[in-house]
Amino acid sequence: MNWRTIIYVILLVSLTVVKALPRSSRDIEEKNSIGRRFSQLQENNFKAIAMIMFAQYVQEGTFGKAVKMAEDVTDLAKRCAAAARPNPDCLKPLDRIFLDTICQEENLPRFTDCCTKKDPERNDCFLSLKNSSRGFISPFERPNAEAACKNHSQHQLPLTGYFIYEVSRRHPFLYAPTILSVALRYDEMMKNCCGSAEDPTHNLEECFRRQAPKVVKPIKEDGLRQEHTCGILKKFGERTLKALKLAQISQKFPKADFATVSKLVMDIANMHADCCRGDMLDCMHDREEILHYVCTNQDILSSKIKKCCEKPLLQRSECIVNAENDDKPAGLSTHVREFIEDKGICERFAQEKDTHLARFLYEYSRRHPEFSAQMLLRIGKGYEDLLKECCKTGAADDCCSRGEEELKKHIYETETVMKTSCDIYKEKGDYYFQNELLMSFTKKMPQLTSAELIKFTKQMTTIGAKCCQLSQDKLLPCAEENLDLVLGEICRRHLTDPINPGVCHCCSSSYALRRPCMGKLEMDENYVPLALTPGLFTFHEDLCTTEEEKLQHKKQEMLINLIKYKPQITQEQLSAVTAAFTAMRERCCQEENREACFLQEGPELIKRSEKMLSA
Repeated sequence: MNWRTIIYVILLVSLTVVKALPRSSRDIEEKNSIGRRFSQLQENNFKAIAMIMFAQYVQEGTFGKAVKMAEDVTDLAKRCAAAARPNPDCLKPLDRIFLDTICQEENLPRFTDCCTKKDPERNDCFLSLKNSSRGFISPFERPNAEAACKNHSQHQLPLTGYFIYEVSRRHPFLYAPTILSVALRYDEMMKNCCGSAEDPTHNLEECFRRQAPKVVKPIKEDGLRQEHTCGILKKFGERTLKALKLAQISQKFPKADFATVSKLVMDIANMHADCCRGDMLDCMHDREEILHYVCTNQDILSSKIKKCCEKPLLQRSECIVNAENDDKPAGLSTHVREFIEDKGICERFAQEKDTHLARFLYEYSRRHPEFSAQMLLRIGKGYEDLLKECCKTGAADDCCSRGEEELKKHIYETETVMKTSCDIYKEKGDYYFQNELLMSFTKKMPQLTSAELIKFTKQMTTIGAKCCQLSQDKLLPCAEENLDLVLGEICRRHLTDPINPGVCHCCSSSYALRRPCMGKLEMDENYVPLALTPGLFTFHEDLCTTEEEKLQHKKQEMLINLIKYKPQITQEQLSAVTAAFTAMRERCCQEENREACFLQEGPELIKRSEKMLSA
C-alpha cells in the first residue's frame, strides 16, 4: 500500500483500536513490542503516526525524509509482527527504535551530540531540541486560493499528508490525535471551499478566510496547553502536576468519591508523563483508556458529559475538558471543619501526609467551583504549611484556628486583584488596558523585546475581554487559569534565554505562587537603561496612517522604548510626553510635506521630552 493511500486511510479509520495497545514500560510480558503494536494498529495507522513522530523530532527534515524514516520503521514492525522468533531489534523499546532510525540517517548534524548519548539521556536530549517558538520553522505560506483548489483537485491525498507533516514539525508537542483531527478539518475546508469554486457568486478567498480559524484554533490552543502541562511536569515534578489535576477533576466531578478521583489523577499523570516523554503510542493508549473509563462510568462521575461521550473519539477529549462542572451533591456541607477541628489531625498528618493533604484538596475543591485550580493549590499549600507549624507546637487547636483567618485574607486578596483588573479593563478598553500592562511588564521584564512584550500583554488583554464579562462565580477560574498559560509561556521563554533574577525566582520557586509572585515584581533594579541613540525614537509620515491598529502598534513600540530608556518615569511625565507627541503628530499630519515636518519636529520633541524626564 503506497503512502498516499495510507494518509487517506488514517483519516478515516477510527482510533478506538488504540485502547487494545500494550504499553512497553508496564507490560508483564514485553516480547515483540513493536510487532504487537503494529498488529494492533495495523499498517495504515502505525505508519501515519510514525511520520508525525519523525516530523516532530526532526523538524528541519524534509517531507521525503520523514516519509522514508516512517517507512523504515514500518518495515521493521511488519517483519517483527510476522516473525515466529523475534530478532533483538524487535525487542527494543519503541522510543529507542525511533531514535535509532533518526541516528542512522545522514545529513542531520543537529542531532550528532544526542546520538552519542545512551538512553534515557538520549531521548531527553532529543526532546530538549524540540522547538515550538515562532520563526524556528518558516511560517505557512498562504497560497493563492485558486491555485490551492487546483492543487487539491489534482493531488488531494498527498496534499493532506503534506499538511500533516507541516503541522507536526511546527508543533512538536502536539498530540497525534489532535493533528489527525486538524487534518480532517483541513480536508473538509478544502472540499467545502473548492467544491463551490465553479459558482460565479462564490468568493474563494472569503471562504478560506472564514473557515481557516476552525483549522488553526485547535492547533494553537491544544499545542499551548500540552507544552504548558509538560513544562509544569518538568519544572515542578509529578507531585505538583497530580495536585493540579486533583483540584481540576474534583471541581469537574464533585459527586465522584475520593478513590475514583485519585484513580483518574494517577491515570492522567501517567498519560502526561508518556506524552511529555515523546512516547506517542503510549500517550494515545493512555488517553483512550481514560476516555473509555470516564464514558463508561458517567453514573458515578458526571451528568454533564453524556453528549461528549456520544461524539467521535477525536472530538471526545476536547468536549469533556470543556464540559461544565457537574452539580455539587445535595447536602454537601459548606465547610471542611474536620480538617481543622479533629483531635487526631496531627497524628494523621504524620502517618499519611500526602494522602491527608490530597483528601483536604479534594474536599475543598469539590465545594468551590468558583475558585481557580491555582488558587486551590495555594490553599492546599497554606494548609500543609499550617499543619507543619501547628503540629510542632503541640497546641494545634488554637494554631489551626488562626489558619482560617489567613485563608479568608488570601481569598479576599485574590478576588480583589481580579476585580480591580476587570474594573480597569472595563473603564479603559482593550488598547489603554494593554498599555497599562505594557508599562508594568516592561519595568518588570525590560530584557524582553518589544514584540514579546506586545504579544504577552495582548494575550492578557484578550483574557480580560473573555473573562471580565462573566459572572463572579466564573471570573476567577477563567482569568487565573488562562493567565497561567501566558505566565507559563513567559517562563519557558526564560528557560530558553534568561530574563532576570526576579522572573527566575517566580518561575522556579512554586507553581501555585507563580501568578502572585509575578504580580509583586517591581522594576528590575539591575537593568541598565537604553542609551538615547539617534535610532531609538524615529518619527515618519507612516504615523499619519488611518489604520488604527497599525498606529496603535507603533505607539506601543515607542512606549516600550520610552520605559526602557527611563524606567523610573512617573505617570505625570508620561502624560506630558504623550501630549507633546500627540500635538506634534496632529500638526505634521496636516502639513503638505509630512515627512519633512517629522524630520524637523522629531528631534525637537526628543529634546523637550528629555527636559520633562529630567525634571
